Amino acid sequence: MAAVTSLDVARLAQVSQSAVSRAFTPGASVSEVTRAKVEDAARKLGYRPNAIARSLITRRSRMIAVVMSYLDNQFYPVVLEKISQRLQRDGYHVLLFIADTREVDSVLSEILQYQVDGLVLASTALSSALALRCSDAGIPVVLFNRTIRDNHTCSSVTSDNYEGGRLVARHLVDTGHERIAYIAGMEDSSTNLDRERGFRDSLAEHGRRCFARAVGNYDFEQAKAAARHMFAGPAPQRPDAVFVANDHMAIAVMDALRMELGLRIPLDVSVVGFDNVRQAAWGSYQLTSVEQDADAMIEATARMLLDQIDGAVQSSAVVLPARLVVRGSTLRRNSLKESA
Repeated sequence: MAAVTSLDVARLAQVSQSAVSRAFTPGASVSEVTRAKVEDAARKLGYRPNAIARSLITRRSRMIAVVMSYLDNQFYPVVLEKISQRLQRDGYHVLLFIADTREVDSVLSEILQYQVDGLVLASTALSSALALRCSDAGIPVVLFNRTIRDNHTCSSVTSDNYEGGRLVARHLVDTGHERIAYIAGMEDSSTNLDRERGFRDSLAEHGRRCFARAVGNYDFEQAKAAARHMFAGPAPQRPDAVFVANDHMAIAVMDALRMELGLRIPLDVSVVGFDNVRQAAWGSYQLTSVEQDADAMIEATARMLLDQIDGAVQSSAVVLPARLVVRGSTLRRNSLKESA
């Protein structure tokens, strides 16, 4: 039995073959009456449009590559779900790549083979090299939740990481903490650099210095190890508050402090994270955290990328406001002193 073609659909619907093509092309101009006639004819004939054939005609794959380093961080599965749904509304589909620092060449090769229309880069490790090489290859690129220093070719969407760090320091100082520490993420990542800089600048404005510092590299087990080392000493020598560079690590730190070291949160130590993932509000954590507005970040990313695909080539940097969500993992220490 011969396959049903768009010409068969056009004949039954009594429209042109180009009208059939437009009816199945997201964003194409076609009246609702024509679209209804085409869809009705397609259902009767069992016709399914061929996306691959259409891409050969339009020279667009309708695919967007999303590159991430890992999905352990609870922030990124939510981002992946939401950005896929957002792009699908405009007729695009997400092609996901999980890659580390050793795979720049192979990831670039695959992206070029699939002839994706654009790239969303949310990988901490691959940002600089891959973004610049894709941009040089003519692929529109938007960096999600990160930036490249002195970059004028790739667009980016971030929260105000610097201000988020400032909010944390101000909150911990205002609530009477005296020995305020920091557990860093990946040290050379833009997110960590900006969060730590804002945190330290705000401490300095209040006449404080960072009491202790360790590195968790945005990794669950490394964050636990950092907490064990930082809180190994007696009470006067350990922090009474710690800012952890993201919630994924902060949850690991809270587990280590409570279950391994026997410390009470927030009575012995206050903990603050960054991202405000869904798990931060769980009853067993009640983590105070800086919120990144994932919906606003995704909308800005999608709009910017689609504009570039449509020919707007100028790069831009969008920085969205951050806010501190205070929960039970932080405590006003001066009230403890008054009640003692």
